[in-house]
Amino acid sequence: MKTIRILLTFLAIAIPAVVFGQIGVSIAIGPPPLPVYDQPICPGDGYLWTPGYWAYDDSISDYYWVDGAWVLPPEEGFLWTPGYWGWRDGGFFFNDGYWGPEVGFYGGINYGFGYFGEGYGGGRWDGGHFFYNSSVNNLNGGNFHNVYNERVENGGGNRVSFNGGSGGIAVRATSQQEAVGRQRHIAPVAAQTEHAQAARANPEQRASVNHGQPSTAKAMPIGYNDRQAPAPQQAAASRAVVHPNDLPPIARPAPVNSGNAKADQKYEQQQTNLIAKQNQERQQLQQKQESEHRPNTSPAQTQQIEQRHSQQTQQMAQKHQVQQQSLQSRQPQARPSPGGGRK
Repeated sequence: MKTIRILLTFLAIAIPAVVFGQIGVSIAIGPPPLPVYDQPICPGDGYLWTPGYWAYDDSISDYYWVDGAWVLPPEEGFLWTPGYWGWRDGGFFFNDGYWGPEVGFYGGINYGFGYFGEGYGGGRWDGGHFFYNSSVNNLNGGNFHNVYNERVENGGGNRVSFNGGSGGIAVRATSQQEAVGRQRHIAPVAAQTEHAQAARANPEQRASVNHGQPSTAKAMPIGYNDRQAPAPQQAAASRAVVHPNDLPPIARPAPVNSGNAKADQKYEQQQTNLIAKQNQERQQLQQKQESEHRPNTSPAQTQQIEQRHSQQTQQMAQKHQVQQQSLQSRQPQARPSPGGGRK
């Protein structure tokens, strides 16, 4: 038994923390304050906002920022409870976010955009449709029918990113929130996992590199909604994209010249393979959606079908974007000049 316990202890140390969803990793120092940033325009009906957060890479002992993202929920009627860092037993632990019928406890953290420490004020489900609160969501340029405007208390400008410990949010879960935590949950969907993996692979997202201010952050109050009009092509895309054929062609990144011809050639082939795979997925989804259009369909049924197709297409485009970002974060880097710059 002693030998088995030693082996289990070794495996727990050797396997990267990301495999276990970070919840069992104790960190001595809490994450940086939440950066201030602008919420991107909602891509279409049915998407829910999942706020940005600091994750931790145990392999390099550093925090890294995962940008907020619009995500399609795994089930109708489900809402997102953000993950949060909390202090216990002499260290900080990450409590994973989850999908469920109600929003549970997320540490009292003011993530902004409707997540101001308790519950969610960014929208609600009604009759099988998600209605957006335009006072906290960026809906500019989108053709949204399910919208309301309701003022939400924004929790002030507190940017503390952890619960408990020295300087942390001093809030505990209520009995109702604890009950929500025991309900049936669904883990983050694949798009969220890929999004986090792409952030983990990008050195610029690390706190030691960006000093707590990722490149996507902008100097404006947290929870601020960009009210500037989008670029014409951006507004058109948010309204008109329904089927894969409506999407612009997949752009091929500029060739890489790192000085390592073999590595560059391998990377170019990976890009070619990924673009070919994504084009194939576009064609397959286009054919599937075309087969669902039948004659004598009522206008109401046609509208439902088109709404579903739009969500499918946008979800696929979001997945493809994450795949491209993940691959580009692994592109060969230029070799240092001979002599390392020494005189």
